[in-house]
Amino acid sequence: MSTRKAAVIDMGTNTFHLLLVELGENNFKTIYKEKIPVKLGQGGINQDHISPEALKRAHHTLRHFRNLIDGEKIHQIFAFATSAVRNANNGLQFVKEVKDSLDIDIKVISGEEEAQMIYEGIRFSGSLNGQTELMMDIGGGSVEFIIGTSAEAFWKQSFEIGGQRLLELFHHHDPITKDEIGRIHEYLQQKLQPLIQAIDTYRPTSLVGASGTFDTLTDIYFESMLQCKLTGQHVFELPAAEFRRIYQMLIHKDKTERLRIPGMIPMRVDMIVVASTLIDFILKYIPVDSITCSHYALKEGAISMLLNELETI
Repeated sequence: MSTRKAAVIDMGTNTFHLLLVELGENNFKTIYKEKIPVKLGQGGINQDHISPEALKRAHHTLRHFRNLIDGEKIHQIFAFATSAVRNANNGLQFVKEVKDSLDIDIKVISGEEEAQMIYEGIRFSGSLNGQTELMMDIGGGSVEFIIGTSAEAFWKQSFEIGGQRLLELFHHHDPITKDEIGRIHEYLQQKLQPLIQAIDTYRPTSLVGASGTFDTLTDIYFESMLQCKLTGQHVFELPAAEFRRIYQMLIHKDKTERLRIPGMIPMRVDMIVVASTLIDFILKYIPVDSITCSHYALKEGAISMLLNELETI
């Protein structure tokens, strides 16, 4: 089978990712990757609207991505948008404008499609070890949960409770207050009843977190241990006790202090408090000694699906 190039554009609620790859047999080689904090959901996520400022940032970023794709002479582009676009009353207009101005076809994926792609990405990373596991991906607009094994997903659901939504609804003081954390827990208790019932039904024995917040938490952990992540490593273990230590540190610092934490990156500094509060909530229902963190998520799931398509050609 001959190799070919492809581009994946993941238009998340907080971050836009570009991944340029060369597809091989059952694997891929990264040519170039970039992530930009577009913050598409900022200022409108809970009103189901993309603000004019966010639209401007999105178009600017996609034009930049288009130039990079053209520079590599790549013709196969897999572009997809998630929670912010699929729920926005001006989302389809945004999709049309991008097609007209940049000739990029954006697929607006459903929550179920997003969960399946995340599962494919986690499975592709080698994070799953055969037992029944709870997988989660914390986006800016939605959070996806999957229960399954390396062979199949038994249950999956997307919830519109992402980091940007939680941030705008509850995180009004910095550092966050105990009352705000309590209200987040009450909100999650209400919104996540289907997940809680699924955990009771399928009884997963481990927790796998995908990319994003989990990447940053493991970066902070590795920095605290004076260790470096190995190039090409896609799976990391975060001891639950270390997560709790980091979480306590995060909720007692303001933004300026959080930025000084070794391993923290600016694009995560706002959302990481509410995202970590969500993880803390989940750990009440699935007590584990260690959290498995997959560097692969949605965009790698898309590549896995592209590779499967190539095999059938």
